[in-house]
Amino acid sequence: MKGRMQKTSAEANDFPQRDRSATEWYEGVQTFMWMYEDNIVEVPFDKEHLLDIVLSPDNLNKAYLAVTRNQGCGGIDKMSCGELLPWLKANKDELTRSLLDGTYRPNPVRRVEIPKDNGKKRLLGIPTVVDRLVQQAINQVLTPIYERQFSKASYGFRPKRSCHDALRRAQKIISDGYVYVVDLDLERFFDTVSHSKLIEILSRTIKDGRVVSLIHKYLRSGIINRGLFEASEEGTPQGGPLSPLLSNIMLNELDKELESRGLFFVRYADDAMIFCKSKRAALRVKESITRFIEDKLYLKVNREKTVVSYVRGVNYLGYSFYVMKGKCNLYVHPKSKAKMQSKLKDLTSRSNGWGYERRKRKLEEYIRGWVGYYHLAQMKRLCLETDEWLRRRLRMCIWKAWKRPKTRIVNLKKCGIAAWQAYQWGYTRLGYWRVASSAILDRAMSKDNLRKAGYANLLDNYLEWYPK
Repeated sequence: MKGRMQKTSAEANDFPQRDRSATEWYEGVQTFMWMYEDNIVEVPFDKEHLLDIVLSPDNLNKAYLAVTRNQGCGGIDKMSCGELLPWLKANKDELTRSLLDGTYRPNPVRRVEIPKDNGKKRLLGIPTVVDRLVQQAINQVLTPIYERQFSKASYGFRPKRSCHDALRRAQKIISDGYVYVVDLDLERFFDTVSHSKLIEILSRTIKDGRVVSLIHKYLRSGIINRGLFEASEEGTPQGGPLSPLLSNIMLNELDKELESRGLFFVRYADDAMIFCKSKRAALRVKESITRFIEDKLYLKVNREKTVVSYVRGVNYLGYSFYVMKGKCNLYVHPKSKAKMQSKLKDLTSRSNGWGYERRKRKLEEYIRGWVGYYHLAQMKRLCLETDEWLRRRLRMCIWKAWKRPKTRIVNLKKCGIAAWQAYQWGYTRLGYWRVASSAILDRAMSKDNLRKAGYANLLDNYLEWYPK
């Protein structure tokens, strides 16, 4: 245990190391503190006490419950969440001692690549279970402190501030006449955060240098990618409990700048929109804010994807906007619609080998989740059109499952089809998709019959959100 904690990142688990410049662990913390009369954050712990609160038994117990509840993959040591409790019983005292005296060294994170919709990959860094526990403990103490600083216009990774809340705020701003938007795109935000800038910002509020030093160690812990060690000179790898909070602390600087200029905006994580009343004003804001982000925060703005446009057609959190009679309404963005139809097509594939019950369960899970997220949009017509297409796909799957002509004849009769028609269609040589659109199957597997059989549809789920 002691040896494990005192290893440097380059030495951890004997992984070979990529070429990199030599770096030393950050052991101190900047000694200045910036406080403003209009933004004073009361930190009730002096320099020596914040880490003690982080490592208190009550806080560590809450962190343990959160980590085990979330489960997740193991890090480079392959320890699972189920193995964490026995490990803590044997090593808890040594863990807290090493954290208190500054000898603890986090393990490098394990690189995981998640495919994105645009064909690119999102890079995640999975910490070990022990490191996730410590990060979660830090996060639980720092979140209440920083929540008092954060803007009311930021919503991502914050308690009781959902994406629906962000969309409702955007609606209100647009309804007030701010119909031109700067759609801000930060290029690879989580991978390009400046460590020195982040440490400077943290030092303004956190008085316990040990906590700042520990956070810096996590930032500099490195990455294991395909068995090779890579230094982490910048960025806050997604995947750990602490990364979302650190990203909000960094982007809070942008929020404060926008508020000081009197601008209306909505930010969800690194996805931000700034609203203006004219295109000319929006273009000026785009140029000045881009300079601020790059010169002051040392972040990169994707100038090709950062655009100024009228709000209609803008894709924000999967939704888009339109203004009618001075009121802003929401609709499902075409990309979100296409993604939903593609998913439903996969779930109703006639060649996936699923039985009736499994297909029903998968459809119910997806449709309920999708409608639950997009229920703010005006989409009754979309639900009706999609349901009609979905019923045809279900009829196609069921028709194939019946296979033999005799089975088809028997089942068609059970569905109320006349015997002569059942025989006629039971022996048809038409393809599955063609038969699925026939009047006979439409009558045999009607909307009501499919509903009674337990197949979910979009409209019924949508109307649950808007009862008469």
